[in-house]
Amino acid sequence: MNIPVLAENLTKTYADGPVPVTAVSDVHLKLNEGEVVGLFGPSGSGKTTLLSLLGCILRPTGGSLRLFGTDVAGLDESRLPDIRKKYVSFIFQGFNLFPALSAYENVHLLLTLKGIKREPAHRKTLDMLANVRLSHRAAFLPRDLSGGEKQRVAIARALAADTPLILADEPTGNLDHANGRIVMELLKRLATEKGRCVVVATHDTRVEDLLDRILHMEDGRIIREET
Repeated sequence: MNIPVLAENLTKTYADGPVPVTAVSDVHLKLNEGEVVGLFGPSGSGKTTLLSLLGCILRPTGGSLRLFGTDVAGLDESRLPDIRKKYVSFIFQGFNLFPALSAYENVHLLLTLKGIKREPAHRKTLDMLANVRLSHRAAFLPRDLSGGEKQRVAIARALAADTPLILADEPTGNLDHANGRIVMELLKRLATEKGRCVVVATHDTRVEDLLDRILHMEDGRIIREET
């Protein structure tokens, strides 16, 4: 059986300072189509670094990583942007919205960059904003949105990309329980109905029932798995 995401002995060590720091150590991980996997662990346990490795933002210093049949750990740096564009969507904890663009334009721009034509991109942008209950804020700039609203714009933009791997760093961290639940149910639906691989780094135990597996991280290692 083809495994969409397979990491073996995945390691990331930072050696810039006087003492090397290993943020992720010998992680073995298989991700399957149609599942939502939660990463739990204290701050500094390696959750965000692991997401960045899976999404080809960071290069591993050891081990192997295959995404949808491609050995990305061994690829030249110049090829990684195309891999990210084709396979990966990120939901960042810090939003990463363009401040001069409205909520609508932040989502629509991504679809334009992916080569989607104007009218389909327009319809999809409106649909994704509606899915996160932000249709009434589509024309607002990020400075005029609350933290929770900016998070939902970032989520709408990531999900609009329609990639097979979705990586979310604390996607409910800036949301109240009701909106956090909506977002997680949307991620769950994408996994179930469209076969997406979804990995969520979170501290939010309120959404555990929507996760297919829970991986507990500590000191850069996965120390326990729950199903």
